[in-house]
Amino acid sequence: MYHQNLSDEAVIRGFRYGNANIIREYFYGYCEVGYNIFNQRYHLSEKENLDFMSLAHQYAIYLMEHDWKPLEDHSPGVSLKSWIINGFRYIVLDALKWYRREYGSISFEDYLRSFDVSSNLRLRFNRMLKDICDHSSMSREDRLIIDLILLKGYKGKEVAEQMGITPAAVSQKYSKLKDNIIIPYFRKYFDLDMEMAEVIVVEPKLSIAEETSVFSSSILESPCPDIDYSAISDAMLRPMQQKRTTPEFISELQPGEIFVFGSNLRGMHGGGAAYSAYRKFGAIMGQGVGLQGQSYGIPTMQGGVETIKPYVDEFIEFAKGHPELTFLVTRIGCGIAGFTDKEISPLFEKAHEVDNIVLPDWW
Repeated sequence: MYHQNLSDEAVIRGFRYGNANIIREYFYGYCEVGYNIFNQRYHLSEKENLDFMSLAHQYAIYLMEHDWKPLEDHSPGVSLKSWIINGFRYIVLDALKWYRREYGSISFEDYLRSFDVSSNLRLRFNRMLKDICDHSSMSREDRLIIDLILLKGYKGKEVAEQMGITPAAVSQKYSKLKDNIIIPYFRKYFDLDMEMAEVIVVEPKLSIAEETSVFSSSILESPCPDIDYSAISDAMLRPMQQKRTTPEFISELQPGEIFVFGSNLRGMHGGGAAYSAYRKFGAIMGQGVGLQGQSYGIPTMQGGVETIKPYVDEFIEFAKGHPELTFLVTRIGCGIAGFTDKEISPLFEKAHEVDNIVLPDWW
């Protein structure tokens, strides 16, 4: 152990200079605290490739690619320890998405519990739930169930006692509300960046016309500043486009299809879509750019959006030169790299003119 109390600035400086003692105590030590917390929630140690060292190394690679700068940008009043643990949470959630696709599922309830009660995400989530209750056609009883279970954290049995109905009735009503209103809403308006599996894959049971009547425009003015909700809403109201879009989850490819993923220049395919490309579609460890097996890497972790554009332009030209292949572009840069759809999608403007390039929905 280092046994020395250092300032946050000194710790980050130690990370940059590669001080093994500081990295061991302050980085891996803090990550281990986070792992123990998330292990209790998700039983990570029981899941393949979700051991502590694998996840911590993945987080370290990301921070080193960015010269540890994400740690300098932490919110005032938040300790470096809390900031590191919160960042590690995103690595865990990203790994759980992969695990869900490979082995199992993550429940909506687990997704909700992943939010720290005091975090901005949790406050944002609560505010959006209240908007849903205010603007959708729910009965007073329905609103009470949502308030007690999702906002106040009561169990179904406790809610039944307060409402004077059976636990089975509460469970049935809650499931219906969750499946028909809550999950479809978050699928469209909230969770576009995190892509938690159980939220994304549930198909909405309301028509577009019904949903636009349920969710008023005031909801679309809410919380996530990085997403242009008005544009998404307009897109929803337009007639369905005939052009194919990339599926949210790709588990297999047809002959001639290429999986296009966000990579890093070192070719360390350790998480998210890059790990899927390595495990399933022939991505080569150590190769960060270009065609590899049935996949194509576009580096996204070397700097700002402007550093990604040359690689996107190169990819578009490559696709034009290989009309016999179909390139399925995933939401590159919108996961661990930290960019938004609004920042990345303009880079692919010319790709709309290329018939064998398939882009994500809304791009």
